[in-house]
Formats: sequence, structure tokens, C-alpha cells
Amino acid sequence: MSEKPHLGVRLLVKDKTDWNAIDTAEIIAMRAKAEKLLASPLLRFVTKRPDPGARIEERFLDLPGRWLRLRAFVPERAAGPRPLVLSFHGGGFVGGSPEQNDWVNSGLSAALGAVVVGVDYRLSPEHPLPAPVEDGVDALEALAQDPFDWGIDPESIAVFGESAGGTIAALLALRSREEGPRVRAQVLVYPGTDWTGSATEYPSMERNGGNPGLSVARYRKCAELAVPAGTDALAYSPVRFASLADAPPALVVVGGLDAALDHGRRYVERLVEDGSEARITVYPRATHGFMSTPGLVPAARPARDAVIAFFAARLSAATAPR
Repeated sequence: MSEKPHLGVRLLVKDKTDWNAIDTAEIIAMRAKAEKLLASPLLRFVTKRPDPGARIEERFLDLPGRWLRLRAFVPERAAGPRPLVLSFHGGGFVGGSPEQNDWVNSGLSAALGAVVVGVDYRLSPEHPLPAPVEDGVDALEALAQDPFDWGIDPESIAVFGESAGGTIAALLALRSREEGPRVRAQVLVYPGTDWTGSATEYPSMERNGGNPGLSVARYRKCAELAVPAGTDALAYSPVRFASLADAPPALVVVGGLDAALDHGRRYVERLVEDGSEARITVYPRATHGFMSTPGLVPAARPARDAVIAFFAARLSAATAPR
């Protein structure tokens, strides 16, 4: 007997967008509508309120040619030096904002005594890859210098990402093997790890593509806009890198009914094959996006607890006496 999505998931509005026909203007309009909805107090029933153990600070990084908005959670109880967790929201590189991760990010900050920073990276179709990854790299390098006097420990940095944000988090973690501040741990929640032409050929895409959260047509459209013709898709597909050896320890969190399930599963398999520490946790009745809807999906809470425990062990080890 096959699993069905949890009742809360089935209550989500079915995605009725014709992703095969939608144009760029409609994508941008849809994004603006979603951001307005996210700001509605009514949606707090679904997304839940931030943890009061962390205060919210809006900051901006002055970067060449642009300002990069940051939505930071700073723990009320912990003094420096504090771990830093960079957080990247989902949305297929075409939508989303740091606010959709308030419940997760604030909970991580309060529990870990860490500064957790949601990065409002640039989006397609206006800013295709590599722009979102460049924003992640620039945020990591700048925040490791503690420009806002949060008491950040540059030796205790981790990355967290959902969906397309998981792509950015993985790329930063793998990049840190050779350059930039060292990333001590990576947590990827239902990540997109393959943006090549075969990204939608994984078995879970066919099996779960009709469930809420992510369809095959949506993934293809996001890939078309974020990785336009002439862009090297392999450079943004960590599951297809030649080597994942010496990668930071990884936890991948996925839903059993998620179309992107096998993206996460294969990434973990590749990490382990190449000798890196990695594990996957599957929540059988959860679909894509469940971590951002704790008011509907019970699995969001144990999943957040698992992320906290994983980060706590790795970030504490990074600052232990040697």
C-alpha cells in the first residue's frame, strides 16, 4: 500500500500553473503575489511565528553593483563567539525570500546560540546563474569577517538550504574545500542537486511529480530560466561533480513523496562513495516544501530537531580545544 501525503499536505492548494506556457512576466508577477501572501498574518497559521529566543535584524551588504539584503536571527541568550549558519531559501531560483524560513532559522538560532542569516539572493529570470551563487559566496566571505559585530566565530560556519537554496548551500560547502572560509557542516533540505538536461529523469520525479510542492514541469521551467542556453549546468549540479571527497559533513532531509527525493538521495550516495560523511533522513508522508509549513505538516518539527542536533555536534566540534 503506497503512502499518501499527510492530511495537512493534501490541504495545500494544488499547483494549477501551466509551467509549459508561462512567460517571464507572469513568473515575476507570481513572485510578487507570493511575497505579499507571505507577509499576511493569516499565513502564520501555516508558517508559524519565529522563535522568541532570537531577535530579527535586517542588514545589507554593500557589494559591487548591488546591495544584498540579509535577514538575520541573533540569539538573545548567547554571547560570542557564535557560530554562523548561512541559510538559503527555496523557490527554484525564480521565487522565494528569506522570510519563508523564519520559523526554521529562528529555531536554529535560539537552540544553537548561532547567528543564522537568510540571504536574499538574486533570482531568475532577471538574474540567472551564476548570480545566486555569487551572492552566496560574497555573503559567506563578508560575514566571516563579522562586519555587524555579532561575535561570529569564523572557524564555526555552516550552511543550510532548501530546494534551490540547497543547491547554493552545497556549492558553497564544496567550494570551501579549496577556497574561502571553511564550511564545517551542510544541511540540505529536499535539495536540487542536478540542473542538467537529465534532472527530471530520476525515478522520484516520475513517481512523485503529481504530488503538491514540485512538479516535473515546474522543475524544467525553473531550470530553463536559471540555467539558460550557454550556461554550464554541470558547474551547478553538485551530484555530478567529478569528486565529492573531503566535503563537509552533510545531512540531507527529504520527503518520501517529494519529486526531488532522488536528487537528495543520490547526492548522499555520491558523498559516501567518495569518502565523505553524509546521511539522509526521509519523512515518508512529506512532500516538497514541508519544512516551511510546520502548521500543516507534523514532520517539520522533528526535521528541525534533527537539523539542530546535527549542527550542534559539528559546530561544537569545530571550536573544541585542539
